[in-house]
Amino acid sequence: MVHKDEEREDRILMEAVVDAYDKEERALGWYYYLDNKIHFPLIARCIKDVAKSPLLEGEQVTVVQLAPEDECNHEIFVEINWNKRALYVPLVQLQPLDTNEQTLEAVEDWHYWMAHGYEF
Repeated sequence: MVHKDEEREDRILMEAVVDAYDKEERALGWYYYLDNKIHFPLIARCIKDVAKSPLLEGEQVTVVQLAPEDECNHEIFVEINWNKRALYVPLVQLQPLDTNEQTLEAVEDWHYWMAHGYEF
């Protein structure tokens, strides 16, 4: 079982999913929470293999921006530069390297949400 972090839970509730009453509103809340908090571009490391992504654990990539809003209805994806092209990968797969506290906190909030099995 994953440890419950009350401070993080409160921040997510008050900043990311505040006033969100359904799946669509929670998805939008998360999208704009992350878009406002993450400073792009950023360097990130792949922390786990995911079936829907070609990245391998340990790879480093440049994250350019969030994927378009309509790509993030079920999960948050980010756009990366990979093999000389743009590609969308799940944010849960990436850990920012050498970034500011606000970006790191926001990404860790998303990782926490996903680790607890919460859904939009």
